[in-house]
Amino acid sequence: MEHFSLVCQSRVLHVKVALSPIRSLKFLSFQRGFLRRLLDLKMAVNVADLSLPQLEGLKGQLDQETEFLTSSISQLKVVQTKYVEAKECVNVLNKENEGKELLVPLTSSMYVPGVLNDVEHVLVDIGTGYYVEKNVEESKDFFKRKIDFLTKQIEKIQPALQEKHAMKQAVVEVMNMKIQQLHAAQNPQSSTAKA
Repeated sequence: MEHFSLVCQSRVLHVKVALSPIRSLKFLSFQRGFLRRLLDLKMAVNVADLSLPQLEGLKGQLDQETEFLTSSISQLKVVQTKYVEAKECVNVLNKENEGKELLVPLTSSMYVPGVLNDVEHVLVDIGTGYYVEKNVEESKDFFKRKIDFLTKQIEKIQPALQEKHAMKQAVVEVMNMKIQQLHAAQNPQSSTAKA
């Protein structure tokens, strides 16, 4: 992970960029040249000193990073919800429900009738198609650990996402300021040309 700082209107924004060989192939010429030199020099850069194309490239990279982080949080929340639902299903296993009829899912849309014989043990999918037989308390503990782990991962990603949003907002503000300056510089020229 490479680090550099951007200085914008007396705010220092720290940027962390992971450069993989595959991703480096996708870099725009701005990112390959300018950003790479920044990372190599590990220096602070005043965002207001960047040109409009450089700001657009930086904004594009920040857009990609915020999209990736947002997608990651969404995926983690989906998995977390599945673990919460699994934990709730295990809570239904008690002596009162033993011997009751139920529908057993074979696929997401096909169910077969069955009878609940063992309310003390369950098969838990621990990943990549491996199942482990656990008693009800062990399975509840397993699901709780997974839920807690996913919660911590989401909490780690959220500050990074907020930081990326703040950096993107700062870049957009500087871009708007530069565009306004560009229009202001062009308007006097066009009015003197008419006279």
